[in-house]
Amino acid sequence: MVSKPQPLALSDDQMTIILRGAEPLHPHDHDPYLKLVAELLRDREIGDGLVSRAVREAQGRYRQPPAEVDRHPTKYSRRGYS
Repeated sequence: MVSKPQPLALSDDQMTIILRGAEPLHPHDHDPYLKLVAELLRDREIGDGLVSRAVREAQGRYRQPPAEVDRHPTKYSRRGYS
């Protein structure tokens, strides 16, 4: 029989760090991000530094680069021109 994982003992501040870490991610990546953070924290002595490192590592795996923005548009690329 497979044992059910035990819940992590997190402070309110640590939980806030984890949830804020999910904000810049695409919504469909929130669940896998949270699962990865939990996996990185499981069976470890949890402190604020470890939580921050786990968030940073998980964000690195799921964060998408921002869409390219044309920083130097020509006068013909503005709205209203066809």
